[in-house]
Amino acid sequence: MYRVWYSTESHADYIIDHTLLSQRAVTKNKMYESDANNPRLFHTMPDHIRKILYLDAPDLIVEKDNEPIFSVEISTEAGTGHNAFQRFARIAASVENQVPAFYVYPEGAIIKRANSTRWDVINPAVFKALEAVMSIYDIPALWYYFPSDIRDYLNPYAADAPNIARKGLHFDGNIARYAACPDSQSDEMRSMFSAINEVVNKTEMCGIINGRAALLRSLTIRQRRDFMNNEFATKSNGKELSEMSPLSATQILPSEYLLNYLSQYESEDYRIGELLRRRENTVFYSVDSGFRGSHDPYPGCLAAIDYMVCREGKNYEERRNNLVLVMGKLNIGETARVLSVSSDKPLVIQSLCDFLKRSERHNLLTKDYADLQNHEVSRYFIQVRYGSTYSKVKHIRVYSYFADAILFPDGSLWRDA
Repeated sequence: MYRVWYSTESHADYIIDHTLLSQRAVTKNKMYESDANNPRLFHTMPDHIRKILYLDAPDLIVEKDNEPIFSVEISTEAGTGHNAFQRFARIAASVENQVPAFYVYPEGAIIKRANSTRWDVINPAVFKALEAVMSIYDIPALWYYFPSDIRDYLNPYAADAPNIARKGLHFDGNIARYAACPDSQSDEMRSMFSAINEVVNKTEMCGIINGRAALLRSLTIRQRRDFMNNEFATKSNGKELSEMSPLSATQILPSEYLLNYLSQYESEDYRIGELLRRRENTVFYSVDSGFRGSHDPYPGCLAAIDYMVCREGKNYEERRNNLVLVMGKLNIGETARVLSVSSDKPLVIQSLCDFLKRSERHNLLTKDYADLQNHEVSRYFIQVRYGSTYSKVKHIRVYSYFADAILFPDGSLWRDA
């Protein structure tokens, strides 16, 4: 028995109808993303699905016999600069749980500005990030282009594109059933359907665990992986990865700089722990744009940076370099190997604390049992096990999961182990 968990039902119907799932017994269920935005219903999600949602929720997750077998994320956003990584944490969360991920994203989207109409094209660094994820977990994380007019109406001819009213994108003709879905007849979507069928076939022939292990050997998957690597080589035009967002916003320094900075928090009875000390270098990712909501691309960028230049193993302890998020401008003193953080934006650490305090309104653990309503008991029991993990907003979950430390102009957070 297959089950499709979805955020948008049209996406579920789209994947079911165009793959082997149309020939299988399939049920559909609404997916509730977190305790933060669905406090009355999130506790009804089964545990094997919640494990994928610990960072962020993909558009849909497909399971067989209560075991997830793949996830799908579909976006229509322009993928320039940092924006290509906005949903990267969703892909990482899926693959970290050994679940293959399919990511549909435009090669470019037409953006109308005051003096021009042009394609905003994809940042090719995203292909390197996905390749790094696949290399570490041996699980597919595959990219497919949302079909568009870009190949026929390259800049400066974007204004002539027949689908300009839809940012140059090709949506499926069956609008009633597949609202906001890409054209199912396009080569890219046919290629994705074929790869999804490969997952279904491997799962049924080899079993779920052995089927996952065999996927990266599949010719269909290998060919797509080769395509992604070729896209990076072609679209980078010889530009170094370090010169592309988000790595262009990073600096790699000896960890002595970080330890010197954090020494202000040490005392006679407390010293910064071993984790940060044992790594020779630290990657600092600077974001000087305000500590805002979950629609910012920066949480996904932090996840991508981890895989591209820090991570060597399957958890954060297996990093070659420390990964530090700097909420402001990083100022480096070369002679004394000291740092400072400054900003003219409202980046005080209290902003993070305010987000966390608002999240705590979902916390039932402060109640006595006698004060619980019947519909709260199951949710209370989940919080007994997971605490506030799913009650925090998603960008806080991502930052706290990936960052070894977060530096604000007026405060810091860090791991000791």
